[in-house]
Amino acid sequence: MSVFNTIKLFIGKTRLCSLKLPILHSLCTLSIVIILLIPDSIRSSETSPLRSIGISVADLGNPYFVSLVDSIASKAEESAGQPVKMLIRSDAYDLDRQIEQLNYFIEQNVDLIILTAADEYKVAAVVSRAQRLGIKVIAVDVNAKGADATITTDNVQAGVVACEKLAEKINYKGDFVIINGVLVSSVIERVAGCKSALSKYPDITILSDRMNGTGSVEGGMEAMTYLMETYDHIDAVFTINDPTALGALRAAKQANRNEFIMVSVDGAPFAIDLIKEESNPWVATAIQRPEIMAEKAIDIGMDLLMGKEVAQRFILIPSILVEKK
Repeated sequence: MSVFNTIKLFIGKTRLCSLKLPILHSLCTLSIVIILLIPDSIRSSETSPLRSIGISVADLGNPYFVSLVDSIASKAEESAGQPVKMLIRSDAYDLDRQIEQLNYFIEQNVDLIILTAADEYKVAAVVSRAQRLGIKVIAVDVNAKGADATITTDNVQAGVVACEKLAEKINYKGDFVIINGVLVSSVIERVAGCKSALSKYPDITILSDRMNGTGSVEGGMEAMTYLMETYDHIDAVFTINDPTALGALRAAKQANRNEFIMVSVDGAPFAIDLIKEESNPWVATAIQRPEIMAEKAIDIGMDLLMGKEVAQRFILIPSILVEKK
């Protein structure tokens, strides 16, 4: 038993502190002083419900997800006031792999699971299993059916602001391609937002919106290579994230194609550096804010673990467009 619990037991069980005896009064005073002198880190470890977190994200090769995980870890320890065990995994957009990871988290008896779902609906069964065992589940970046709370970028808005900028840059006319991605909610919503923005301009033609760049550099290269082989001229390219855009840019350089401009979503440092280059066709990226996402995920997770009522369980975080200026 800890010193803190021993003192509480002494005060709570004996009920002697109310007796006006000098020796007992001195002991009770000493007990209170000892409690006040116990470091915050020790006292918080007695009361914090957060000791371990299981995190499953799509791609730890993407700087966005690295920043999200780092922010979750730092915010968790700050909120808990003690070291928090972090089990971190990447599912590579593979549902079976993610389910295996989530089951491992459950076996390890984590307090909280934070995930970017590989499939919004098919993770529901394992999410429910975790919840039945008292584990709270927070979805970030991508919706997950049955999660206790969901925090994502406003992906429709991100697609809108990105493609509005592209439309403006090509004077609201020309041939447009969209390099799509894995069919998760965030990607579907970004493409929907982009197409919604472009629908206002009858002189813009979407040549293709079905190529799956897999959210990766390699996938972006492959998709862009196919599109350039299919279309002799492209005015604008929208990609669903920065790694895809980087792959598309590399493919274009290899093919010596430079007639188009490009916008993406994420806001990775490497993307911003490339956008700053005057001669680069990559003109903007709609920045996601993983630090805010992580902060809200941990705040809600802590409230749920402490049995508090959470007023808002679905949160959208607006993106900010960074462009070449």
